[in-house]
Amino acid sequence: MQAFLVGLLFLFTLLVLIAMGILLFPLMLVGGIILWGIVILTFLILAIWLLGKIIIFIWDKFFKEKV
Repeated sequence: MQAFLVGLLFLFTLLVLIAMGILLFPLMLVGGIILWGIVILTFLILAIWLLGKIIIFIWDKFFKEKV
């Protein structure tokens, strides 16, 4: 009887964990999409900053008045 109750408790615990995983899946999905967006936005800001640095470097190198 004890083994039956342990097995039943295990199955019940497994079902609860599966239900929590199913309920949390949309939250994890949205979190992943938000994280993906943050990474893309970070790379976009980095690319714009790097482009500005390159333009300033070229401007200073070629168009600076020589004294």
